[in-house]
Amino acid sequence: MATKQNNKKHILFRYGLICIAFVFFSIFVVGRLVKTTIIDAGAWNRRAKEELSKVDTIAPERGNILADNGNILACNLKVYDVKIDLRHNKIKALKSIPWTKVDSLADSLDRYYPRIKNLTAHPDTFKKYSWHTRLKKELSKPHEKRTRALRLVAKGTIEDFEIIKRFPFVKDFKGKGFRNPLYREERKIRMYPYGRMAYRSIGRVNENQATREIHGYSGLEKDLDSLLYGKPGLSKKVALTNGITNWVATPAKRGYDIRTTIDIDLQDMLEEELYNICSGVEAEWGTAILMEVATGEIKAISNIELLEDGTYGEALNRAVLPFEPGSVMKPISLMIAFEDGLVKSVNDMISCAPFQKTSDPHGSGMKTMKQVIEQSSNPGISRVIFRGYQDHPEKFYDRMKGLGFFEPIHSGIAGECTPRIRRLVSKDSKGNNITMTARHLDLARQAYGYNTELPPLFTLSVYNAIANGGKYVRPHLVKGLVDEDGRDSIIPIQYIRDQICSAETAQKVKECMREVVWGEHGTAKLVRDDRVTIVGKTGTAFPVEQGVYNKSKRRYAFAGFFPYDEPKYSCIALVLANQGSSANRTSGQVVKNMAVKMYSRGMLDNSSIYSSERKESRPVLAASTNFDQKKLSKNIGVERVKRVKTPTPPSAGAVPNVVGYDAPTAIRILEQAGMEVRVQGHGIVRGQSVDAGSALKKGMKITLMLRV
Repeated sequence: MATKQNNKKHILFRYGLICIAFVFFSIFVVGRLVKTTIIDAGAWNRRAKEELSKVDTIAPERGNILADNGNILACNLKVYDVKIDLRHNKIKALKSIPWTKVDSLADSLDRYYPRIKNLTAHPDTFKKYSWHTRLKKELSKPHEKRTRALRLVAKGTIEDFEIIKRFPFVKDFKGKGFRNPLYREERKIRMYPYGRMAYRSIGRVNENQATREIHGYSGLEKDLDSLLYGKPGLSKKVALTNGITNWVATPAKRGYDIRTTIDIDLQDMLEEELYNICSGVEAEWGTAILMEVATGEIKAISNIELLEDGTYGEALNRAVLPFEPGSVMKPISLMIAFEDGLVKSVNDMISCAPFQKTSDPHGSGMKTMKQVIEQSSNPGISRVIFRGYQDHPEKFYDRMKGLGFFEPIHSGIAGECTPRIRRLVSKDSKGNNITMTARHLDLARQAYGYNTELPPLFTLSVYNAIANGGKYVRPHLVKGLVDEDGRDSIIPIQYIRDQICSAETAQKVKECMREVVWGEHGTAKLVRDDRVTIVGKTGTAFPVEQGVYNKSKRRYAFAGFFPYDEPKYSCIALVLANQGSSANRTSGQVVKNMAVKMYSRGMLDNSSIYSSERKESRPVLAASTNFDQKKLSKNIGVERVKRVKTPTPPSAGAVPNVVGYDAPTAIRILEQAGMEVRVQGHGIVRGQSVDAGSALKKGMKITLMLRV
């Protein structure tokens, strides 16, 4: 009985202690509640207000840059970096590293996702860059010192992630998200499907490290950044029953798609022609522009440069940088002379005797305006300009300014400069007198293209006006804008001046320029081609390096248009190379080859001869196991067939090699061998999960990796 009483006392005592503890805990809770809701209410309300008043910026999606036919030149692409966390709990839980499986993982990665190209080219290369070396180095470290983000694939796809999930070692880990050591990080990149085509004109983007915003830093990406970037949106914090979340207050507005004037085919042709000429004469650099006469649309623009490794690549955009033009200035001077009435007819005569310290290598007799341009006479064109500007040399500058020659073109090409021509006034910037003799010498040199600096684009714009009957159309790269709803707006043709000269003047200058190519003593006779009548003007100049002329080099220029009767395209090319060549053989050939290729494709309002060229081409049958030449020739009406690839019959009992085949053919081969086929991706077979030549078993599963 006494024992029961003692137990009851103990129980009541413990119960009392618990009740007292609950009482004190309740007092504490009530105290904290009073403190939070009454005493500290103001501070908590301010903190809540601050949190709920936070506004975050939603980055807009950048617009695309399109070719004139809608092909994508620049776009956004969502990619994934596939990574593995080697400090993950599931890897930590392993009793020991299963090196056999790790080696199998390394084999798979080396085969499908090698760290460098040509991994197996040399044993030392393989040893250094193999995934075997990289994985062993990391997994041999203590667990806490391993990396949490070993990148297996950069800029991959969801398909790449799914493929790696089935590789040895990583496939043993189950679960999704943070429960699996293998994960992917999404990011967006700017994609240029045509690579470095028109690289400087299209431009590139980079990320502002402070704001994390993506903006253009060159080319159209820079000049049209305000349109491409779009408008950021805003999100704010909103209190819900289950917490605080982001609420979109103002949605981001996607940037405009920019439809450019670039023609992909013409761009490819121009780059090829410029490269062929530059590599043939080992030029330091070359630049070329092709423009549509009536609209001013820049259809192609190329800039290449000799790189340090001896190859050529797209580099500085010299199409909009000023250079001393040389004799390509003469038709512009002659246009002013005709328009001012200094000469009336293309057959008017002028003395070409030595003048202002300049002589004519073609002879100093009397020459017509046609002959002055044909033979590129410096004294001849200078004497013509002196007829109107001898007494007031500064007015030659004023005359060109009145034509709009010094106004920015706003072509859409980043880095665009305006012409640099001194106004020949009687005093310098310090107030010192300049003699008329010095001013006359400078005037003569300006007339034939020295003592001036013109960007090739500006020179071409005036040539284009001459071809266009005097209409001074504005060169441009932007054709239209497409908003996020798909509405397309076309930017109308704009003019720098409605008329830079009369149609009669333009025709006279055209007649004179024709002699440069087609005249008996023309400086560009090698530009002739009976299929298309090209006209233009050559020009050469020494480059200025470190403030002096480098006479071991020459800058060769040719500017013109075609066809002569009804010009459709104007074109200019500049090539900097060593002495020993000529504009006739370099830049002139770029323009000629473009004209001939365009003619052959029927792009000059002519009947194409390209189809007749294609008759000689041979249809190609690629990667097919069924090849019946007689049946093929009969069905599609060709006499000769060229076979690109002869499939190798698979060895009996071995897995066939289908890398390089189209998907239907590859699937047929493998299924005929008794295998179960799965396909990942689109395009041509780039890899197969079971090595070719492995032992074949009926019902064996194989995955084909396809890529375009």
